[in-house]
Amino acid sequence: MSKVKAGGSSKNIHNNAGARLGVKRFGGQKVREGEVLVRQTGSTKIAGPGTFISRNYTIHAAKDGVVAFQKVRKTHFTGKTVPRTQVSVI
Repeated sequence: MSKVKAGGSSKNIHNNAGARLGVKRFGGQKVREGEVLVRQTGSTKIAGPGTFISRNYTIHAAKDGVVAFQKVRKTHFTGKTVPRTQVSVI
């Protein structure tokens, strides 16, 4: 005889909405101050000149201008360098 009840399986529990992450304004687009440029989980893209990053890693435009993306090498504490995309507003 079993000591615990049968576990069973739930089939309809995955019904949460998506987080709507991703790039919201693309390179070459004009933006106003405060607009959301990128929504992300963790710092996959880094904030460059003319942008700032909020607590949930969302990158916003700090001034009016045109969005630009460029590849940069970011150095970690250990000395290892990793490629990152830098978002800037020019």
